[in-house]
Amino acid sequence: MDVELLAENAHWMWLSLGGLLLAAEMLGASGYLLWSGVSAVIIGLLTWVLPLPWAWQGTLFAVLTIITALLWWYWLRSRSRRITDATLLNQRSRQLIGVRATVTEAVEDGIGRARIGDSTWRIKADEVLSVGTTVEVIAVDGITLHVRALKV
Repeated sequence: MDVELLAENAHWMWLSLGGLLLAAEMLGASGYLLWSGVSAVIIGLLTWVLPLPWAWQGTLFAVLTIITALLWWYWLRSRSRRITDATLLNQRSRQLIGVRATVTEAVEDGIGRARIGDSTWRIKADEVLSVGTTVEVIAVDGITLHVRALKV
């Protein structure tokens, strides 16, 4: 392979490398090759417009790969924090934390019942609560809701 020919057409090498990495990503690399492929394509376009020495091309490729991967990681992390409803899907009891309810059976010896929506739940409280008391769910333990009385 002629070194001068490769040096004159470095952009084709980067564009080809980027295409290969993106094609390999489509075969199931789980995101590991995506940002390297995108970075290689960007370096290929950059060297097509602006001839750069090989050392700069390699350095820019490494830095750009790290930057794009970190930006993607930060975006995914912030996105996963915003999605709370999806993580509680099919976990009805966990969705009840923070819900207010009315006691339907007095809490004696720490155990009673409260109505939430169209059903009643077993509740546990640290204090004696009478029927009609408004409570808030603070934790869930199996089918038992831990509640505390709301001060009115």
